[in-house]
Amino acid sequence: MKKILIANRGEVAVRIVRACAELGIRSAAIYTDADRHALHVKKADEAYHIGPDSVAAYLNAHRIANLAVATGCDAVHPGYGFLSENAEFAEICARRRLTFIGPSPEAIRRMGDKTEARKTMQEAGVPVVPGSEGNVADVDEALAVAERIGYPVMLKATSGGGGRGIRRCDDAEELRRQFPRVVSEASKAFGRAEVFIEKCIVRPRHIEVQVLADKYGNVVHLFERDCSIQRRHQKLVEIAPSPQIDPKLRARLGELAVTAARAVGYENAGTVEFLVDADGNAYFMEMNTRLQVEHTVTEQVTGIDIVQEQIRIAGGARLAFRQEDVQMRGYAIQFRINAEDPKNDFLPSFGRITRYYAPGGPGVRTDAAIYTGYEIPPYYDSMVAKLVVWALDWKGAVARARRALRDIGVYGVRTTIPYHQRIVECDDFLEGRFDTAFVEEHPELAHYPERVSPRDLAAAIGAAIAAHAGL
Repeated sequence: MKKILIANRGEVAVRIVRACAELGIRSAAIYTDADRHALHVKKADEAYHIGPDSVAAYLNAHRIANLAVATGCDAVHPGYGFLSENAEFAEICARRRLTFIGPSPEAIRRMGDKTEARKTMQEAGVPVVPGSEGNVADVDEALAVAERIGYPVMLKATSGGGGRGIRRCDDAEELRRQFPRVVSEASKAFGRAEVFIEKCIVRPRHIEVQVLADKYGNVVHLFERDCSIQRRHQKLVEIAPSPQIDPKLRARLGELAVTAARAVGYENAGTVEFLVDADGNAYFMEMNTRLQVEHTVTEQVTGIDIVQEQIRIAGGARLAFRQEDVQMRGYAIQFRINAEDPKNDFLPSFGRITRYYAPGGPGVRTDAAIYTGYEIPPYYDSMVAKLVVWALDWKGAVARARRALRDIGVYGVRTTIPYHQRIVECDDFLEGRFDTAFVEEHPELAHYPERVSPRDLAAAIGAAIAAHAGL
């Protein structure tokens, strides 16, 4: 490959630009009016305007593929979000003789359809959560399935993802109320109204396994990540390896993930997600057929650059290592720095970054899409940076996280930084005791003093002095 068009924006686009630079490959960014001054536009070797529409332009598969051909690109990296799990986009790239840096359209379709994925995993011997055999036709069928498997249940959009199109229902009345809402959300967000039902695993741990597979049948896993700390099914903190998983279960999850990838003839990077109950039983939840936001923690503990591996695999290279060659060292923790107000139910907070200070020192990595003076547009996901720390042991990683969260500074908008500072002081977190109910069970974490930049504080003091003096 000589030039890759990055069909994405923000932090992940910057990440791919860096991988291309290290591989000696030119990078081409795309941007809308809202992203004219974005960091990925500044960092890429080339950048092309794709239209004024802030969101639709990034979803125009034909236009993006045409642009890639017109600008001499021979490959496209979709990142995550937008068109990353769009089988039609992968097919369009193939027709235009562009290498799609991801799995085949067939694999995307099979694993993107949640009911088809469940069926495939069952046939492969991978345990799945009890639920409906396929999509449910209406609320009456949904009630019948729920009665058979028992409440609580999870009502899910068949084409869902990113925490959308999911509702927990504790009884028949709630199921009747939530059913039309999930159907509506599925239709608006994914263009399909199909939903299915699964048994709700109470207080599970959300554990996912990173896999890499080449086109020659070689598949390896890069161990697991613990993504249990989340709100509204969207992850806040990710950890590798999980401090709650013993070696036996770790090996079992790795084997299941490799089996899942082989079952669909998977190629490139992917993530197999599981729910693990209090007894250590693991159930397949879904497979994300793309790069994950939290790939960073796996890179830190294994030393493997997952984005570069994606590019090499798509270019026809064999995996350069076997399963026994993959070693894990230490612990890594990723904190999603979102432009949100945790005190106000994580309401998005957009505006101008008046000051930005990136942390540094040993074992600290920051993947960001912001800089001082950058205006955060209101049209996209609220994540603006990812803070990643690594240390040889769990306590060392937590201590480093505390220091790095004190060092990082994002001013001008509200962020999740002070919330993360509270998390790393929480006894349950320190002891590695957490599941998907962590945020709900610790409402006190959202009670913290406001963080004011030195410049803003100086201005406030100056204004107070002037007012007192009658100036």
